[in-house]
Amino acid sequence: MNSQVKYFVDRFTTSRRDVVGLWVRRSGHYLGMICDVLRAKGLPEDLAFTAMIESGFNPTAVSRVGAKGLWQFMAPTARLYGLRVDRWVDERLDPEKSTVAAAGYLNDLYVRYGTWELAQAAYNAGEVKIDRAIRRTGSTDFWDLSRSKYLRRETKDFVPAIQAAMVIGRDPGQYGFDTSPVAMPDVERVTVPASTDLRKLAATTGIPLQTLRSLNPVLIRGVTPPGRTWDVRVPNGSRETVGAALTPRPKVAATAAAGPTVRRAAGAGIHVVRARDTVSSIAKLYGVSTSDVVRWNNLENGDAIRPGDRLRVTSLRPTVELDGQGGFR
Repeated sequence: MNSQVKYFVDRFTTSRRDVVGLWVRRSGHYLGMICDVLRAKGLPEDLAFTAMIESGFNPTAVSRVGAKGLWQFMAPTARLYGLRVDRWVDERLDPEKSTVAAAGYLNDLYVRYGTWELAQAAYNAGEVKIDRAIRRTGSTDFWDLSRSKYLRRETKDFVPAIQAAMVIGRDPGQYGFDTSPVAMPDVERVTVPASTDLRKLAATTGIPLQTLRSLNPVLIRGVTPPGRTWDVRVPNGSRETVGAALTPRPKVAATAAAGPTVRRAAGAGIHVVRARDTVSSIAKLYGVSTSDVVRWNNLENGDAIRPGDRLRVTSLRPTVELDGQGGFR
C-alpha cells in the first residue's frame, strides 16, 4: 500500500463504487477458472485482478482501439500466444482460452523484466515503451518510472489500480461490496458440423438467435468455421433438440404413381438456394408467403441469402406434370 494504491482504493470504494461493485459480482464467475490457470503455470493468483482493471471481468469487452475480451488482447499479440483471430473466429472472446494466453504473456514479461509491476506495465503499454523508459531513467523500479515523463498516465495508473483491485478483491465484504454473482445462463456444449449457421440452427430448434449469438461470441460471423466440427454453447437442456435438428433427414423417394409430383430440394421442407433465387421467388415456388419464409428462417431485415443456403419451406405446392392430352383435374 502506497499513496498511489490508496488513491485507487479510496476511489473504488466511493465515486466508482457502483461500477466496481459490478466487477466484484462478475468476478465470481471467472476468478476460480483464472486462478486455476495461474496455479497450473506457477504464477501468482493475484494476477487475476489484472483482468478486473483490463475489462471489469467482461469477456466480451471491446476497447476504443480494438482490444477485446477478458484480457483485452490486441489481435497480433493474441495470435502470437496461440489464439485464433480470423474472419470466422475470435478466441479473444473465449474466457478460458484467452486466460491461458494471458498467463503465457504475463510470464514472458516477468522473465524479461524481473518484477510483476513492470510486467503489468508492459502488458498495458508494450515492451517498447517500457524499455525506453528504463533506458531514459536508468531505473528498473516501476514506481520510479511512474514519476517520470516517459510513461503515459494510463500506464502510471494501471499498476496501482490493479493493486487496489487486489486489496479489495481479497475481501470485498470488508469494503461493503455485495459478493452475490451476476446471474449467468446455464449452458452446455454440442458438437456441430463445419459451417453450421446459427441463424438456421435457431430457426430449426426454436432457440432465439440472439441467445445463440450471445453464448457464442467467438463466432464473429454467426457461422462455425469450415473444415472441422465445432463445439457450440447452447442453453442447458437443449442438447437433444439441437442434435435432432442437425440429424440429416432421409430423402423422399420418387414414385411412379399417377398424379402430381412434388419437387423437393435437399430434404422434406428444405430448399437449397440457387444463384438467382430470391426470398420472394422461393416463396412463390412453394406457394407460401414471403413473410412465412422470413419467419421460418429467422431472417432479419436486410439479410441476404446466398447460393448453397438451406431455407426451411414447410408448405409445398404440387407441380403438375402433363402426360400427352391427359392431365390432372
